Amino acid sequence: MTISVGDKIPDVPLAIAAPDGPQPTTSGEYFRGKKVALFAVPGAFTPTCSVRHLPSFVDKAGELKSRGVDEIACVAVNDPFVLTAWNQSEGSADITMLADGNGTFADAVGLAMDGSKFGMGKRSQRYSMIVNDGVVEQLNVEAPGAYEASSAEHLLEQV
Repeated sequence: MTISVGDKIPDVPLAIAAPDGPQPTTSGEYFRGKKVALFAVPGAFTPTCSVRHLPSFVDKAGELKSRGVDEIACVAVNDPFVLTAWNQSEGSADITMLADGNGTFADAVGLAMDGSKFGMGKRSQRYSMIVNDGVVEQLNVEAPGAYEASSAEHLLEQV
């Protein structure tokens, strides 16, 4: 079942992709006590993710934070080393990369997808959400192949 507004984020393992190496955490620990603008991408360095999705959050980070967002996080079914490289290449220090290497978080929130026909295996659907102290306040799931509802611009309208 897909997570909904008002639901608590399930507590599963994640890794914060940091320049000095992966920092193990859990979703329960990461989202506790703060307001997070979370966006999910099918994969680091993929076309829409690199050209539009990540850049929208890099560009709008200051505006999101000025509206009460404590942190901006990107989650992907990639390993923490790939996400660190992607953030260093195309991201910003304003974005926390959360590695969901086995797709456990994507499964737990009901937003995993099968990218096998593209040679990608299990991935996350594209979405964004506002999570306040572990509870989903806004959720924007894209239709397959679409990019609009999960953008930083759209999320700004919701905070």
